[in-house]
Amino acid sequence: MSTVLDTRTDAAGDRVADGDDRVEQAPEDTGIQSFLVTFNIRRFDPEVDDEPRWVDYDVELYSTDRVLDALHKIKWEVDGTLTFRRSCAHGICGSDAMRINGRNRLACKTLIKDLDISQPIYVEAIKGLPLEKDLVVDMEPFFASYREIKPFLMASSTPEPGKERIQSIANREIFDDTTKCILCAACTSSCPVFWTDGQYFGPAAIVNAHRFIFDSRDDAGDVRLDILNDKEGVWRCRTTFNCTEACPRGIEVTKAIAEVKQALLRA
Repeated sequence: MSTVLDTRTDAAGDRVADGDDRVEQAPEDTGIQSFLVTFNIRRFDPEVDDEPRWVDYDVELYSTDRVLDALHKIKWEVDGTLTFRRSCAHGICGSDAMRINGRNRLACKTLIKDLDISQPIYVEAIKGLPLEKDLVVDMEPFFASYREIKPFLMASSTPEPGKERIQSIANREIFDDTTKCILCAACTSSCPVFWTDGQYFGPAAIVNAHRFIFDSRDDAGDVRLDILNDKEGVWRCRTTFNCTEACPRGIEVTKAIAEVKQALLRA
């Protein structure tokens, strides 16, 4: 776009630029088309509502926008009472897991262009955890299961001063996949067993146990296996693959659970 220097108006009323012949031009058309998209959001305010209710919003968006952008636009420009979690907005913190058109996804990783905008887009809180408000659930039961499997290195030996615990590339590859978990609860809250049984550890807890059970530097794999060898542990998994499909990091969750089962059978 042309740059305009100091401008003035001549006798005929036309704008001219001092110092050269350039004139102010209208912004160029970028060619990016916007769309009016309807969102149906399942709202719930415990101070007002007895039951959740669906509320629709029409939002003007671009195909490159994300569902999180739409939620921001609704909250900032339409209804400031809309409540949801988000932090990094880049798929790392895992704060904005929610059900979008019936599937668990991260709002910040779901592009409008990947959804059918000819139909309303349905957004609701993830299932299986206590609903607090709108799209926010109580994550404490989820993190309680996570803490119970002792998600930290437990080594009986001490490395030499100034040295680290050495691990081969091959040993690292055994559990590399399960190190990617961001604790978003998308996998756990997609599990039908978790929906119906609040005592089940859930896929995320088992995935994080797997990460240490198969770590050659850890010496407490048997402790974690004993914890998971419970009626509410790995044996409650029905291998529906919902968790693997829901994981925004692409972790093969069902495979990790199966490997923990095999480790228990070998123990």
